[in-house]
Amino acid sequence: MKIDTLSVDFTDEQKRYLEGFTTGLQISRVGRGLGGGAGKSNAEPVGPDAVHIKAQDKVIASGRKLADQEKFKRDEHPFDAYPRLRQQAADNAPPSPADNFRWRYYGIFYVAPTQDSYMCRLRIPNGIMKHWQLSGLADLADELCGPYSHATTRSNLQLREIPPKNAVLLIEGIQDLGLCSRGAGADNIRNVTGTPTAGIDPQELIDTRPYAREWHYHILNDRSLYGLPRKFNVAFDGAGKVAVLEETNDIAFTAYEVKDGFGVAPGVWFRLGLGGITGHKDFAKYSGIIVKPEQATAVADAIVRVFTEHGDRTNRNKARLKYVLDAMGHDAFLKLVEERLKTPFTRVPEEAFAPRPVSDRMAHIGVHKQKQDGLNWIGVSLPLGKMTCDQMRGLAKVAQDLGDGEIRLTVWQNLLISGVRDENVELAIAAIKQIGLAVEATHIRAGLIACTGNAGCRFAASDTKRNAAEIGDWCEPRVAMDKPVNIHVTGCHHSCAQHYISDIGLIGARVPVNDEDTVEGYHLFTGGGFGPDADVGQEVYHDLKAEDAPKTVEGLLKAYIAHRASPDETFLSFARRHDGETLRKLADAQVSA
Repeated sequence: MKIDTLSVDFTDEQKRYLEGFTTGLQISRVGRGLGGGAGKSNAEPVGPDAVHIKAQDKVIASGRKLADQEKFKRDEHPFDAYPRLRQQAADNAPPSPADNFRWRYYGIFYVAPTQDSYMCRLRIPNGIMKHWQLSGLADLADELCGPYSHATTRSNLQLREIPPKNAVLLIEGIQDLGLCSRGAGADNIRNVTGTPTAGIDPQELIDTRPYAREWHYHILNDRSLYGLPRKFNVAFDGAGKVAVLEETNDIAFTAYEVKDGFGVAPGVWFRLGLGGITGHKDFAKYSGIIVKPEQATAVADAIVRVFTEHGDRTNRNKARLKYVLDAMGHDAFLKLVEERLKTPFTRVPEEAFAPRPVSDRMAHIGVHKQKQDGLNWIGVSLPLGKMTCDQMRGLAKVAQDLGDGEIRLTVWQNLLISGVRDENVELAIAAIKQIGLAVEATHIRAGLIACTGNAGCRFAASDTKRNAAEIGDWCEPRVAMDKPVNIHVTGCHHSCAQHYISDIGLIGARVPVNDEDTVEGYHLFTGGGFGPDADVGQEVYHDLKAEDAPKTVEGLLKAYIAHRASPDETFLSFARRHDGETLRKLADAQVSA
């Protein structure tokens, strides 16, 4: 330790004594864990959290302030605080704001003031679980939660209405089932999505299950991959019939067949897309980079670690990968990834890619032939993603007795039962109907999606699930849609229901009715799309009251049927042919009629 030169007129011997005296005090202070400026600033962080601490230190050294959530992580890592979570459960006590953030590392979110309880989100790689896991979750929900579950837009399940006293029992009960909720919230890599028909789809280019599973366990077993600057999404699309919406993720691995003659081995590769975040009006951007499927985990790991070092830890709204790419540029970011991988990326020109099989917008509903002779998957229509515990057990029983024992969740808030033999299809359909669910849905109902809404989320401005149900109930008997249409209802800017990429998307808003009062409502967009049609929709209605939403959607759908260029024109094409003012006029005329 260097001590500044003493300016007082002491003898050399006295100066040496004072320097030694001060040094001894500093060493003693640090040794007793009392800090001390020099000791603390020179200490090199070690262990799995070191990379995050160093990133935070850079922010502090630059004179900027860490976001509150970064301070929470810095003060106490959530995985070191489990004993306090257990004590809060024993006391049936709600968490502090800091602990509410920390407990999300265990997959639980305290949702006050909407409810005095937790919500729990799971990790289900590729969205596939066994029948006994779904049945076991039903038993847990009956005992510890609200007696239902919600299928989500990340091929996942949520359990809700969990009293604080039941939080630990639920977390550990989920682990007893061979599932987990670890890292399902906060600044972590979220549930890994993949093609729901992986391994059974006649048109798939690759089975995504082993790659999603490998990445899932890679995350679970490396603590340094927790505590990122913000949440992080990764998806694998094997080119099956059911879309995965991988281009809405931070990392998109999209299967393509690479043709011969372009300097690389022909065959199926993953094409790499980066920076998807459609709530911020951006899709993953693809270049010519291709990745061998067996290298996907290594590539994803390197990308996450570069993001960890360079992500914004001061502004939560600008902390996603997209903003690192915007600030740094894709080429500079990819160069850092290559340096970490110690090998350059493989790149091919656009003409090297063979055309991909086209997804089927209704393949997640109804009966569909598998690649295995005599077997089928059955897409079950869940009312806005909700299942009662009895329905969960019933579906598990159908999968066990009449299918291959697996339940496959999709990003469309529903599930598939796979491996149903031809001779058992009708029996399975009858059993599903007996528990109050269906395997068929109209074009309106099949594409109707809603987030939790303000009944269970403090961010939402509107009761999205109720309003979405009202839209479906109103429009189904009044509009004979003969083409698929997606209607997504989301409650806030987080866009969990992905309103920007929908044919018709609604985002919750407080709508003024006079100078002082507001009511629940929406801003309505049309013309959003995904996959080959990926684009953000345009706003057509601003400050639409929730009570007027069903009739407004009816008007838009009727305007489409009345004014489409041909019977084959999709709603997406129709909506993109007109500006917002024209669409309003066409829709309002239909409602008036």
